[in-house]
Amino acid sequence: MAHAADVPGAAHLELVEGVVHLDPKPAVLEAMLAGWVRQQQSRFLNEKGTIAPRVLMVRRLVGFTNAYPWEWTPADGEAFIAHLRSPNRDRPIGMSTGRTYETTLALFMQYLTDRRYGWSETCLERFGQVPQQVFHEDNRVAHVADYEGRPARRPLTYDEIQALFDVVDGRVEEVQSRGRKGALTAIRDAALLKTIYAFGLRRGEARMLDLADLRRAQKAPQYGRYGALFVRYGKASRGSPPKRRTVLTVPEMDWIVDVLDHWITEVRPLMSPGKLAALFVTERAARMSVRGLDHAFAQARDAAGLPPELDLHALRHSYITHLIEFDYPERFVSMQVGHAYASSTAIYTGVSDEYRNRLVQRSMRQRHPDLWESP
Repeated sequence: MAHAADVPGAAHLELVEGVVHLDPKPAVLEAMLAGWVRQQQSRFLNEKGTIAPRVLMVRRLVGFTNAYPWEWTPADGEAFIAHLRSPNRDRPIGMSTGRTYETTLALFMQYLTDRRYGWSETCLERFGQVPQQVFHEDNRVAHVADYEGRPARRPLTYDEIQALFDVVDGRVEEVQSRGRKGALTAIRDAALLKTIYAFGLRRGEARMLDLADLRRAQKAPQYGRYGALFVRYGKASRGSPPKRRTVLTVPEMDWIVDVLDHWITEVRPLMSPGKLAALFVTERAARMSVRGLDHAFAQARDAAGLPPELDLHALRHSYITHLIEFDYPERFVSMQVGHAYASSTAIYTGVSDEYRNRLVQRSMRQRHPDLWESP
C-alpha cells in the first residue's frame, strides 16, 4: 500500500507547512478541493465532464449550508437534496439526478475520511472536528428500477417521423421558392436530423462527425462511401476516453445515402467550409454546436405539432425501437448504438402495438399452423 506521501491529493501535499492564513477555513477548503481534483486526475477522469461538475457540486453544498465539509452532518445533505427536489422550485430535480448528486458528495466525503489522505487529522488539529460521511445507505435514493428517466420521453412513431421529415423538407422548398436567405441552413438541418435518426446517433456523436468518418461497407458496395459511419466520440465510460464504433447503413434506412450525397457534394461546398473537416457546418464555417442541434430539432418538432416533451434524443430512441421492429437481433442493435449490454438497449425500446400483434400472430402460426392455412 502506498504511503500518504505517495498518494495524490494528500493533505500535507496541498497545505504549505508553516503558512498561517488569516482565514484558515476557506484556505483548507480550497486545498481539499485541489487535492480531490489531483486524486481524480490520477485516475484519468475527464476534467471538464466529470471533475469540474463534481467540484461545483461540493461548492453548492458549502453555499447551501454556509458550513465547511468537516462541519457537515447527514442532516445537511438530506436538507440539500430536499431543497433541490422541492416542487416550489422552477425545475425540481428528478430521482436519477438526485442520486447522481448524492453519489458525488459521498465520493468527496469518502476522499476526506480516507486516512491515507490525512484530512481527518488535519481538521481535528486545526478545527477540533473531523469530516463524516453525509450520505450512506439509509439516506440515499435506492436504485430499484432499470429506468428512471422522464416518462414522457419516448420514441417517435413512424407517422411522427414522417411528419417531422415532411416539415423539414417543406421548409427547404418554402425558403427556396421565396428566394429567402437560409436555404442552405434549412437543407443542412434536414440532412442532420435524418442522419441522426438513420444511424441512431447521440447529439455529441453527430456534432463531432467529420467527412473522413464516412465509410464504405464491404458487404454493401451499392452504398458507396455511405455504407457506414465511424463514430469516434461515443459516450465514454467513467475514466475512459470516448468509445468508438462503426454504424452500418441498414437497408430500411438506405434513403440516407441520397440525403448525405446531396448534402456533401452539392450543398456543403456552398457554405464555404474551407479546410474544416466537420460533416455538418454553419454558415460561418464552424462546427455546429449542441445548442444548434437542439434548436434544429425543436423548430421542426414544433412546426410538425409534436409534443414539446420530445427532444433530439428521441430520434435515437426511435432508431433503436424501429430496428427491433424490423426484426434485427438485439445484439446487432446494441452494437449499432454502442451499448455494452442488451439491457441498456431494452430501456430505449418502445415497440408499437402493431409490432407486438405481429409477434403474437407469428407465434400462433407456429403453434397452430392448421388454423392459419389459406382456404
